[in-house]
This record gives sequence, structure tokens and C-alpha cells, in this order.
Amino acid sequence: MESIEAIDRDIGERVRALRAARGLTLDELAAQSGVSRAMLSRVERGESSPTAQLLNRICGGLGVTLSALLAAAEKPASPVRRRAEQATWRDPESGYRRRAVSPPGVGALAEIVEVEFPAGASVAFAPQHFEETDQQILVLHGAMEIGVGAARHRLSAGDCLAMRFGEPIVFRNPGKSAARYLVVIGRGRGGA
Repeated sequence: MESIEAIDRDIGERVRALRAARGLTLDELAAQSGVSRAMLSRVERGESSPTAQLLNRICGGLGVTLSALLAAAEKPASPVRRRAEQATWRDPESGYRRRAVSPPGVGALAEIVEVEFPAGASVAFAPQHFEETDQQILVLHGAMEIGVGAARHRLSAGDCLAMRFGEPIVFRNPGKSAARYLVVIGRGRGGA
């Protein structure tokens, strides 16, 4: 398993590469994401352990999902991705763990991520707008409360919530034990 420093460095390299691919300066990305130039510079140099909320804002400025950011540097190796090969990232603020399950670079229209969400933790994401991209949450263990805009949904094991990007989303574990759920991110009808 990679060290936190190595993961922070990889994330920084991915942000820098995506910014360069879009022809954005640090100042332009700062304006588009609402993240200061200084913080973006620290993230790109791997000197910061960015939170999920900060990465969400950066992703908004880059026009990519968090999954796309975390997978940006991965090379396709096989249509099979063994558990030992699945990259894991931990949000330093809430402690939630995100494991990229799907094999990278196979051209699939959906991506699967497994999340372990600590008891009592919560994370709020600002609205993101991605053409023809949606996500579904399938709770495997425990319970989650998910707010999508003004709507609130309480999900237990086996429950599934479908939602589109575009509204603020709040994830909260109201239970006394960790919750586990799958996120299936779909790109429809010719999406990227």
C-alpha cells in the first residue's frame, strides 16, 4: 500500500497534468475552482493532504469527477483489477476511504468505487456539472444519510439511490459503526 506522502504526490502530479492538458495557469484554475493559487501550488507539489471537499472544488475547476482525477495517471494493464492493485485514498478530514475497484482505461461507460465511511462522519460536496454523468449509491453495510439538494435520503444495507451531479451532496453516517457502500458512476449516451 502506498504511503500518504506518495498518494499526495501522485494526486499533485495528476492535478498538474490535468491543468496543463487544459491549458490553464494556476491563477486560472484558482479562479475556476475557488481554491487559492497558493493551495493549488501546495497540492501540485504534493505538500498538502487535500480533503475530499478541496479535491471536489479542484475537480470542478478542471471539469472532471473525483474518480477521473484519482484515476488520471493509471495505465490500462488488464480488464481485471485485483484487490491488491486497487488504489485507496483516505480523506484526511472525515477519515472516509475510497477504493477504485474498476480496471482503468478499458473504455467502460461505468466506474465502480467502494467507500468505507466512519461512524458519525460527514462530507459535503459543492455542486458539480458533468454532461450525461450520474451516480448510484448501493449501501452494502450500515446506514447512510445522503442529502441531494433539499432532499434527504436515509439508506440501509441493500438500498440504492440514483442521482445526477449538479446539486450539493452531503454524505453522513448516522450509525455507531462504519458504513460500506458502492458508488457506480455512469457516463451515458456517448459521455466521456
